Amino acid sequence: MASNSSTLYTEAWLPGPRGHQFYTRTYAATGVARAAVIFVHGFLDHVGRHEHAHRYAQTKGITIFTFDQRGFGRTALDVEHRSKDAAYGKETFGDQMRDIEFWVQHVKKEHPDLPLFLTGYSMGGGLVLSFPTQARPPPSEESAGLLAGVIGISPLILPPSPAPKLLRKIGAALAAIVPWLPFPVDIPLEHLSHDPAVYNPSEVDNFWRSHGTARGVVDMLNMGERLLYDSYKNWPQKLPVLIFHGTQDKVTSHKASEELYGKLDAEDKKLSLYEDGYHELSNEPDGVKERFWDECIAWIHGHVQ
Repeated sequence: MASNSSTLYTEAWLPGPRGHQFYTRTYAATGVARAAVIFVHGFLDHVGRHEHAHRYAQTKGITIFTFDQRGFGRTALDVEHRSKDAAYGKETFGDQMRDIEFWVQHVKKEHPDLPLFLTGYSMGGGLVLSFPTQARPPPSEESAGLLAGVIGISPLILPPSPAPKLLRKIGAALAAIVPWLPFPVDIPLEHLSHDPAVYNPSEVDNFWRSHGTARGVVDMLNMGERLLYDSYKNWPQKLPVLIFHGTQDKVTSHKASEELYGKLDAEDKKLSLYEDGYHELSNEPDGVKERFWDECIAWIHGHVQ
């Protein structure tokens, strides 16, 4: 375990389900902690890209725990620390649900007196919204009951345009035969944000790749469809939910977020659409990212007993 005094986080390699090694960061609240948040990053993403948002949150009484997901970031690419079977994009939906459940239980043990919120962005947004709806196991009723709220940020429910049926069939066949075959995924960086600095090629770091795996991509696309058309029915009525989306998102569909929001039978739910916002609201310029952060933090504070 190591701390970084300049960025105010603690990093650690921790064993998760079946002993798989995960790179983790904890941003401890700089004042009195009011809540704990688990953040789940997106596809091709890693926790280092969200440091600016997490540093801001920790100044508002929020402790953030986050991890490079199985198959991504340092968890997949750090040769010195990663598990022997780790590879980029090597993950399944079942693995991701087990991993989230594990970290929910872990963080609650670390901070038993703090309300716990589960948040996720893009693919991570789809995962955290899916998590409370899954039949056991996982998650267990106990794990879902530990949450004070769920926040989906630009969640992957559906892509803006459906993938060609032939491509989906090919992907499904490959996933069944050679699941870990690298599968190219083209997400134009200029679609992430209106801020050119975000997609400047010189700023893309060593923990970003432009491919997943056949199984990982198929599971990711199936996840959102299953949530939107079936498992949304299992949402716990008492579990608050907040969904953010930009109306000009070219990576994930804001219309699918609106449809899911309408279907969720939650007593406390909110949909916040950002007019003309791109995919990464946390990187939008001209004051948008700060407004987004403040709205997210205010919602958390409003759900703290």
